Formats: sequence, C-alpha cells, structure tokens
Amino acid sequence: MQISTGKQVSFEYTLKLDDQSVVDTNVGKEPLTYTHGGERLIHGLQKGLEGMTAGDTRTVTVSPDEGYGGVDPEAFREVDKELVPETARKVGAQLQGKTQEGKEVFPRVAEVKGEKIILDFNHPLAGKTLHFDVKVLNVSQG
Repeated sequence: MQISTGKQVSFEYTLKLDDQSVVDTNVGKEPLTYTHGGERLIHGLQKGLEGMTAGDTRTVTVSPDEGYGGVDPEAFREVDKELVPETARKVGAQLQGKTQEGKEVFPRVAEVKGEKIILDFNHPLAGKTLHFDVKVLNVSQG
C-alpha cells in the first residue's frame, strides 16, 4: 500500500543539516506515526514520503520554504538583560515563556550587548535545508 492522503504511516527518520550534523533521530526508538495529509508533519517531508511503501528508504531534502520557513527579521526582540535569567545570558541559550495570549514560546539568545539581550523567536530550524533519511515501517488505512 502506497502512502497517500488519509493513510496511517509509521516511519523512522534521521534529520541532518547541510553539514551532515544530526539534529534528531528516532531510529531504535518509537516510530513516528501520523495521518498523511494532516498538519502533523512539515509539508516538504509529507511530499517526499508520498508514494512510498512499507520497507522503502529514501533521503528527503526539504527546503526552508517547505520546512520551517525562512528567518523572519521581525521575530527578533531586544529586551532588558534583567528579564533573562543570569544563567541564560549567553548566545545560544534556549528559553521558555508564554505570550500574553498564553501561547508557549521558546526563544533563543541571539546576541548579548551591554544591558540588552536580543532574543530570536524564529523556529530553531528556520532558514535551514533539512535532510531526512527515512524508512517506512508501515502504511495502513486511516
């Protein structure tokens, strides 16, 4: 049975960036299961899985446009240093917070300049080309 809209799919993956660094993998762990055509997976990965069957392997390359989008310059915010915990006042530190609407956000420290800190609210994979090594384990009716 081929992967198409509405099918239940289970697969293993290893996600790498252009420099071949591994960002994430579920190989040897619980497979990722989703309904094809839904909102759970990024568009480019779903497109790359289309038509595969159980046992198939493939490398799916996803451009930023079909992944997490480009880096949005509007997603950077300058805040007073006192608003950031002392242990997180370094470039690359991951923070967690909530917007006024109650939505969880996970900004990263992009820059520390004097008494100000620049926070980056872009997705950590925004602007990156993603390379998924996938192995389809199961395809069934949804």
